[in-house]
Amino acid sequence: MTGELAKRSYVIGQTELAARPLGPALYLVATPIGNLADITLRALETLAAADIVACEDTRVSRVLLDRYGIRRRTTAYHEHNAGEAGPKLIAALEAGQSVALISDAGTPLISDPGYRLVGEALDRGIRVVPIPGPSAPLAALTASGLPSDAFLFAGFLPVKSGQRLTRLEALKSVPATLIFFESPRRLAETLLAMVEVLGGARKAAIGRELTKTFEEMRTGTLQSLADHYAAADTPKGEIVICVGPAETKADEPEDIDRLLMSLAAEMPASKAAAEAAKMTGGQKQALYRRLLELRDVGGGEGGD
Repeated sequence: MTGELAKRSYVIGQTELAARPLGPALYLVATPIGNLADITLRALETLAAADIVACEDTRVSRVLLDRYGIRRRTTAYHEHNAGEAGPKLIAALEAGQSVALISDAGTPLISDPGYRLVGEALDRGIRVVPIPGPSAPLAALTASGLPSDAFLFAGFLPVKSGQRLTRLEALKSVPATLIFFESPRRLAETLLAMVEVLGGARKAAIGRELTKTFEEMRTGTLQSLADHYAAADTPKGEIVICVGPAETKADEPEDIDRLLMSLAAEMPASKAAAEAAKMTGGQKQALYRRLLELRDVGGGEGGD
């Protein structure tokens, strides 16, 4: 293929495929977190068809684009130039062009400034289209063995020790698996801080170099993981930390009653009873009956 059609194409193996035209919109395209084979067909076609590909680092993204024969114009959009580059991308979108936004790895907007661009686009009535795919937090969570019915992605913890401890204190009682990004250089120090604030007995997992050749998933308690990385050489590669939720101690009837009423204020009675059963290990039906009793005593409504 030659000319404009060749520019709007992508290559899989030895086959060059023409990309269908895109409507004007901001496309949030997830890219591989390590293994380039994890790219989706829809992502390839979107990148090949977009008028502009906005990249966190054009040099990093060029490796992916070259791998699949995508010859599109790229422009840098990252934390340090968002104030200047953002308005230019918005102007292109308002002029009827299509913009594909990608990060160096994974799903855009996860710990990067893309949310500002999306917010501005939405404020101006510009269509925003997610193109889902790889995500390091979800990859680590699914392989961690920790509860996945509720989780909180907390990004990077503060670098300064005092601020890090304060942030961990704020997250200590969240009834969900906590997911963090961390620098390899700070991993051992961060795990020690987690032991101090969250307790060494909490179950946790460390995902390193996920989807890459030297992928590692190490599980255990926070204390055992802290001991391991304190004694080991500084690890290499991208790090994801998953920490299981704190065990809820609601053994006393008064504690259970308070928990039931708190949950019932946020959700229907049957769902509140089910959630309380998960958190306390109690029987859903018994907890449901107890909630109805509490509501009767308090003059509230029974049932859902």
